[in-house]
Amino acid sequence: MAKLKPAGSTRTAKPRPSRSAPLASTRDDVHVVAVIALHGVVSFDLSIACEVFARVRRNGRAPYRVHVCGEAPLVKAGYFDIRVPCDLRHVRHADTVIVPGIDNPSMPIDDAVLDAVRAAAARGARVASICSGAFVLAAAGLLDGKRATTHWLAARELAERYPAIEVDPNVLYVDSGKILTSAGAAAGLDLCLHMLRLDHGAAVAADAARRAVVPLERSGGQAQYIVHEAPASASSLAPLLQWMSAHLTADLKLDALARRAAMSTRTFSRRFREQTGTTPVQWLSVQRVRRAQQLLESTRLSMEQIAAKVGFDSATRLRERFSRVVGTSPAGYRRAFGAHAPMT
Repeated sequence: MAKLKPAGSTRTAKPRPSRSAPLASTRDDVHVVAVIALHGVVSFDLSIACEVFARVRRNGRAPYRVHVCGEAPLVKAGYFDIRVPCDLRHVRHADTVIVPGIDNPSMPIDDAVLDAVRAAAARGARVASICSGAFVLAAAGLLDGKRATTHWLAARELAERYPAIEVDPNVLYVDSGKILTSAGAAAGLDLCLHMLRLDHGAAVAADAARRAVVPLERSGGQAQYIVHEAPASASSLAPLLQWMSAHLTADLKLDALARRAAMSTRTFSRRFREQTGTTPVQWLSVQRVRRAQQLLESTRLSMEQIAAKVGFDSATRLRERFSRVVGTSPAGYRRAFGAHAPMT
């Protein structure tokens, strides 16, 4: 994606309040949702937040009022520009503030945006991000000491730039109470439906899901359907990790791996955790599940055959570990992503 210049570098004046959009009402029976549109906003994320809440109906009326609040009157959104109806003043009156993703998470965020987000959280508003919008919440300090997520491609950068955040790249969304974050694309829809369910119950959320023609059942703990990156070449264990990935059915007990790495088992265990963030057993389990995902997508092998090919001692063990790592069963994963080749 094209890199955009920081918004503040070209703006000569603060955006004026919109003449066509009055400031948000504070009526008790209307929940005001402010969706913040930054330069470089991901238009898909922006539309998710607007469409889910704006189209809700309960007892024939709209329980939400949605305002799109721009950091400038004209916001750049990739291939087109968006003329937004509201400015950041409307965020002051919002019950929920949503920050959609931005195409360049490294882009500096305007102080006025960060102040608006901080002030919303300080007065008790619910603040949520979709995809790389988590970088805005992080820059505002709202994610420090909390578990959060973002698109898996940006998770490492978020963790490196903000070490006080517990970044979980393997879930669709994280609900920390008043602060919520989601992964990319459709996970933002899952998060909005989750917030809707919290506000008005399952029936209203189910109706919104039917309108959007999406399932309501995807929980936040379900994993993002991804294949993790190969071990970093900077790791001194990288050659061993690559060998382990290629020999998932070999003797991969701790003492055998330590001998192969020319270390004592204690030193090997310590180095392994330092460089991977987990234990050899847990790391292997995830690699076996990832390989099983590939086979479920590309073949019609039976569960017993897949279990044998990836190093699990039984199909039962495969199902157990697969569900724990991916958040769904192997059969469910195959139905969603599997090939149409004949069963072998």
